[in-house]
Amino acid sequence: MPAVDPGPTGVSAHVDTFTRDHLPPVSQWPEMNWDLEMLDYPAQLNCAVELLAKAVERGWGERSCTSAADGSVAYTYGQLDAVSNQIANVLVDELGLIAGNRVLLHCFNNPYAVAVWFAIIKAGGVVVATMPLLRSGELRTIIDKAHIGLALTDHRLGEAVEGTQSDIRMVRYGGEGDDDLLAKAASASTSFQAVDTAADDVVLLAFTSGTTGVPKCTMHFHRDVLAIADIFSPVLEPTREDVFCGSPPLAFTFGLGGLVIFPMRVGASTVLTERPGPPLLQAIQDHSATICFTAPTAYRSMLDMMGEYDLSSLRKGVSAGETLPEPTFRLFREATGISLIDGIGSTEMLHIFISASGEEIRPGATGKPLPGVDARVVGEDLEELAPGEVGRLGVRAPMGCRYLDDSRQKEYVQGGWNLTGDAYSVDEDGYFWFHARADDMIISSGYNIAGPEVEASLLKHPAVAECAVVGVPDEERGRSIKAFVVLREGIGPNDELATELQEFVKNDIAPYKYPRRVEFVDSLPKTETGKIQRFKLREEA
Repeated sequence: MPAVDPGPTGVSAHVDTFTRDHLPPVSQWPEMNWDLEMLDYPAQLNCAVELLAKAVERGWGERSCTSAADGSVAYTYGQLDAVSNQIANVLVDELGLIAGNRVLLHCFNNPYAVAVWFAIIKAGGVVVATMPLLRSGELRTIIDKAHIGLALTDHRLGEAVEGTQSDIRMVRYGGEGDDDLLAKAASASTSFQAVDTAADDVVLLAFTSGTTGVPKCTMHFHRDVLAIADIFSPVLEPTREDVFCGSPPLAFTFGLGGLVIFPMRVGASTVLTERPGPPLLQAIQDHSATICFTAPTAYRSMLDMMGEYDLSSLRKGVSAGETLPEPTFRLFREATGISLIDGIGSTEMLHIFISASGEEIRPGATGKPLPGVDARVVGEDLEELAPGEVGRLGVRAPMGCRYLDDSRQKEYVQGGWNLTGDAYSVDEDGYFWFHARADDMIISSGYNIAGPEVEASLLKHPAVAECAVVGVPDEERGRSIKAFVVLREGIGPNDELATELQEFVKNDIAPYKYPRRVEFVDSLPKTETGKIQRFKLREEA
């Protein structure tokens, strides 16, 4: 593999060259593998055209594409193409968007947001999607970092954008009034000539979700959007008859892939829910959804509510965002017959790069590298470690980390490898096993203890609904294990239960790994994507 293989290089269509000008130096890019027939994309490529306009050309125009779970709005492929064309005309003719402009998309998960997303890309813009719970200060950081001049926001979320006190121009959509973006678009032409972008023009700026407290901005190309679907397809094996659903926000690349890019790549449909929890189960029941994308904690929560909904249509579930604990995998399979597909991805890599499905699943393991992905476990000097040894996960793939103006580029990319910050081992059969995030490895009395292993043990106890384990200062041991535990409904916390949990872990895994302290809490701090924010627990402790 060459030092850097950026794939097809076309003629950039960006008049506003901010993103191209602020890519990290090519010498700091990871090595990227494009030597796959499935990734033989043309040098000029607009991913919106490939996913939507060409879908209509293939004869999929009358097929269901995206719908709101509550039935309030639904588009066929042809309707979505036409509406996004109308919006693109407004963006260019009335709002003055030029190719390369960054556009903030502050949205809930619904078909309107998908139409706006496609319109921005057709017009040559760069989408900067943000999660609905972000507040004004967080949005201001994103606006300033990406030099954004235009915000398109769900009409219910405009206050947060206004509160940024920036010079950004804001246009609402999905509400009432003549100034609503969709109202303006209703009278525009349903034809639009999409900008002929290069395959390596930046199309997305995605901000990391904040498990470390300091978000970074990742830069992704048009070709990357297609690549994540094409390399995951052999694992997922979607069909055009599938109905996708899930809870991750579209601003989270796990959600964008699973709820928009993957289904549309094969002509399937997707059902969008604006909120996680019971609405997702209702959507599965009402729309006979067949493939679900959500986080491990959500699958765990589903188990307590399954008797209230008909989930018989579901045939596959994909779990990512955090590692899938083996107890959750086994309980879900017992309840549904479905072997959840685990996967590790990252915002830096855009989506999943190690996974397994069907008979290839080995419970507890993340899986094997996807086509075109080279992964290994390395030591401090990037030397490959032997099977069974725990080290840093290094990845080379068709996608790779490119931060916007961030010195941490040199930390994430070393020697051509993307170093994800995860501690892994690989077995003799090539399966990758997660141990912890690098900052979640706890050294106590000289022992290396992986927090997620202790969490998986606690989750086997019938009283535990959720938990998180962190290392806390300890004069005698250096650091000791502390567990934050959320109990199942109807079970009260007490000292006897804390002791019982400690003894349970001692009898399940090596005794030195048991939590020396147990604190019962009502909830765990999480990002909007469902990831537990252990750094907040460490700070609290």
